[in-house]
Amino acid sequence: QVQLVESGGGLVQAGGSTILSCAASGSGFSFNLLGWYRQAPGKQRDGVPTQSSGGSSSYADSVKGRFTISRDNAKNTVYLQMNSLKPEDTAVYYCYTRARREYDYYDYVYWGQGTQVTVSS
Repeated sequence: QVQLVESGGGLVQAGGSTILSCAASGSGFSFNLLGWYRQAPGKQRDGVPTQSSGGSSSYADSVKGRFTISRDNAKNTVYLQMNSLKPEDTAVYYCYTRARREYDYYDYVYWGQGTQVTVSS
């Protein structure tokens, strides 16, 4: 069973910075993708950075240049460094992974519990 444990978040002043972390665990699994998405009240979830185990990253236009994703493969942990935060960044941020267990033929998606990030103006 895959578990994703998130930490970080809280109240941040506009223009400030914070960092989120997400640790993945699961015996026999390869975490091919680790990344983040967010969801604000009344809005559909918005994709934010993801990163493969090989180090390739992708960013949504709304966060490009402000957010940075990094990954520690040894710890199966992904981080989201968020700089120059804006009130519109306020959302619940969810960690997710596409993981494959050995001898399986499909990458399964798992989600973390989510952590609230509130940016005050």
